[in-house]
Amino acid sequence: MREIFTPVGEEIRRLKAGSLVSLTGVLFTARDRTYQRILETLENRKKLPVDLRGQALYHCGPLVRKVGGEYRVLSCGPTTSSRLDNLHAELLRKTGARLMIGKGGIGPRAAREVAGLGCVYLSFTGGAGALAASFVKRVREVYWEELGPEAMWALEVEGFGPLVVTVDTRGRSFPAQRI
Repeated sequence: MREIFTPVGEEIRRLKAGSLVSLTGVLFTARDRTYQRILETLENRKKLPVDLRGQALYHCGPLVRKVGGEYRVLSCGPTTSSRLDNLHAELLRKTGARLMIGKGGIGPRAAREVAGLGCVYLSFTGGAGALAASFVKRVREVYWEELGPEAMWALEVEGFGPLVVTVDTRGRSFPAQRI
């Protein structure tokens, strides 16, 4: 299993649909309301609170507990990515993020758009939130905390995976029904 380090660059072009990878670095959680907040912020010509170029967006709303002034992630399983298919390309293009991680696959049009931007979509197993949390070393930051679980959580992870390369930069897709 190949290990990927964030932020990523052109090396992700070597990833092939169907292969397994793990990720070390920072994941930024991004669910529906986070996508909306990012796009609204950029549409209003304001700066995002963090540079997402080369970063990984994880479709997840973590379950966290504050312990001694620090957040501890209890569970952080993926959510279904396809429900955001109409926004993936715009968000990736405007932020420069290069990886998306979620549950299941994305639709054919979204897959073509993601690949066309030189980005990769990775799948993590649904129902494995406790396993996902075991890879989180710490919460680095929380952006838009008022959104609760849908805030953008910067999670420092080590060996996060296994992740299936579901859409690669060549536009090849690993069939969702086989994941």
